[in-house]
Amino acid sequence: MSKLEMVGVVAIGRNEGNRLRQCLLSLQSEGVIIVYVDSGSTDDSVAFARSLGVHVIELDLTIPFTAARARNAGFDYLLTIAPNLEWVQFIDGDCRLATGWLQSAVSELIANPDVVVVCGRRREEFASDSIYNRLCDIEWNTPVGEAKACGGDSMMRVSALKKVGGFNPALIAGEEPELCVRLRQIGGKVMRIDGDMTWHDARMTRLSQWWKRSQRAGHAYAEGAWLHGNTPERHWVKESLSIWFWSLGLLLLTVATLRLTSGFSLLLIPMAYSWLGYKIYTYSLGSGLTFADATLFSCHCVFCKFPQLQGQIQFLLTRLLKRQPKLVEYKGL
Repeated sequence: MSKLEMVGVVAIGRNEGNRLRQCLLSLQSEGVIIVYVDSGSTDDSVAFARSLGVHVIELDLTIPFTAARARNAGFDYLLTIAPNLEWVQFIDGDCRLATGWLQSAVSELIANPDVVVVCGRRREEFASDSIYNRLCDIEWNTPVGEAKACGGDSMMRVSALKKVGGFNPALIAGEEPELCVRLRQIGGKVMRIDGDMTWHDARMTRLSQWWKRSQRAGHAYAEGAWLHGNTPERHWVKESLSIWFWSLGLLLLTVATLRLTSGFSLLLIPMAYSWLGYKIYTYSLGSGLTFADATLFSCHCVFCKFPQLQGQIQFLLTRLLKRQPKLVEYKGL
């Protein structure tokens, strides 16, 4: 029996257009079972998926969409049509699978029974189209080896995913790292191997898209810290505190000390941000980034604190007012 006969794939998407076409065609060439979960597309996504013979699930429009909910629905359906599958590959509809990835991921899972999640290199296919696309490509180039979390594209061991109950469907962002926290709590390992996994098409060309994406990250950090901040690893507590300090705390400290310093505390702001940017820049150079990429990434890390604060506040307000959090979308803005 071929190793890939024990692999199923769940792809999720909404109005991805040609990106979804490329995604499903790249999967179909692997000869695996594919389930596509659609979150209310108004284009021909559903019709095209069905034309390929792909299993299609259309989510109930009356229930708020989340990527976590879509992945769970696809996973559950996958196991109803192929209950003996051992591994499931998750992929976003704006990505296409890299040739040879499934074989590499399965080999890693077979060789290391304690590994429950395998991911590789997600690359931005059109990184030179905009600085925002380039930032995505830099962000996804994480170190090879054991990791704490994966992204939206990864292969998981079915038994482990069933054991922890799948993704948390209530999360509007950060659902993969939150799942990995629970998988690691039962003794599983997350591994990033050296190999191309997927090619992503972000199509981020505007500042407003970057802002929304950063805002969503801030919300994810806040919710992750809320759920698992009291565990020994203090999941995303440090990241959340950093957002509050650099986006608001530093400004309040400056204003509070204006009289005491005869206005010289105003110098604290440019000095502090310059120090933070330089610290990130030197670290980025040491990790192998070019001068241009290290500069771009350090600027991003400094200025993204402000939209991330908006996301943190958004999360706190939804908790305080007991409201359903709204999905923060950056595509199509």
